[in-house]
Amino acid sequence: MSDSDSDEEMLFLATIVEAEEQEQEYKRKHKIMSPEKFYELLELVKNDIEKMDTTFRRAIPPEERLSICLRFLATGDTFVTIAFSYRVGEKSVRRIIYETCEAIWKNLSPIYMSPPNQEQWQKIEEGFRTRWNFPNCVGSIDGKHVVINKPYHSGSLYFNYKKMCSLVLMAVVDAECKFIMVDVGGYGKNSDGSIFANSNFGERLREEKLDFPNDKSLPGTEEPMPHVIVGDEAFPLHKNLMRPYPGNALLNNEGNKIFNYRLSRARNTSEDAFGILSKRFRVYQRRLEMKPIYVNKIVRATCCLHNFLKSDSPRLLAEVIEDEKNTTVSEQGALQNLRNVGGAFAGISYATREKFRDYFLSPNGSVEWQNRVVREGRRYN
Repeated sequence: MSDSDSDEEMLFLATIVEAEEQEQEYKRKHKIMSPEKFYELLELVKNDIEKMDTTFRRAIPPEERLSICLRFLATGDTFVTIAFSYRVGEKSVRRIIYETCEAIWKNLSPIYMSPPNQEQWQKIEEGFRTRWNFPNCVGSIDGKHVVINKPYHSGSLYFNYKKMCSLVLMAVVDAECKFIMVDVGGYGKNSDGSIFANSNFGERLREEKLDFPNDKSLPGTEEPMPHVIVGDEAFPLHKNLMRPYPGNALLNNEGNKIFNYRLSRARNTSEDAFGILSKRFRVYQRRLEMKPIYVNKIVRATCCLHNFLKSDSPRLLAEVIEDEKNTTVSEQGALQNLRNVGGAFAGISYATREKFRDYFLSPNGSVEWQNRVVREGRRYN
């Protein structure tokens, strides 16, 4: 072998080593869970993603299948890029990701996102009462347009008010920024009342099938009050769903401003949850370029994984949470805000809101800093 051939071989080997080092650094940078959590997750989904070897082909091991799926969710890399990294065909990568997302939802949702019973609702209420000073609150609701490519032969079905195609994700979040329930799949064109009314949560709220605990008095009072979900101005007012006072009700009315401030503190848990979801799973940093049925699988899987990872030790999550808590959703990303999704259900809704407002103004319900915050002009609606 000539010196020239030897130099070329050494250069080739150095290039391979450098590429492998870059690949390892890339995986480290975008790692979303500890090795312990990875293998815990693998045990939960293994039976549904493991394949048998055949006479002609060795099956891709479940560890690698899960790794491929998590790589896609964590980085948002294209199928082609992931296929090259794992030396797997692009079609195989697509199939592995969709099958694994389905397995994650199937096996994790009963553990980490099962519909709450009354005892669990009471525990959620305790979190909002003690951490966010909003007694009788059992959740914060928010919704996002999940931006997708226009499906073939769909007409204007998915075309939303921002002139993009989307599915609607509706979610209720607890005091710890974990998802209580998610509803995915509403058409982007559905606006105003139909988005909320047609969602699973909207139907269950309207039909009183959420199994909320019985009404109870606010601390220091005697009158029973309903348990409520809090949302922003996009959501309808209901006896079990509180929204802020509108802008025309805030002029020279400090009481209404204080109510809005107190509600916003509790409501921010859902905004934080979506911010964390978008930052941790960078697949949401751009539009999702697959059929709606697969978008549904990806969204549900990431919401389950969000809860699964939130139960990890604070030490392992510290670096992520430090960077994520105030993350805003990119205007170019896959998650975009909703417009208004409905008006008030009935007059009793207004009375309920006024009673909460009066409680927050009373000695029993006020917090010492609320007047200062509102008078300083901080955001409260």
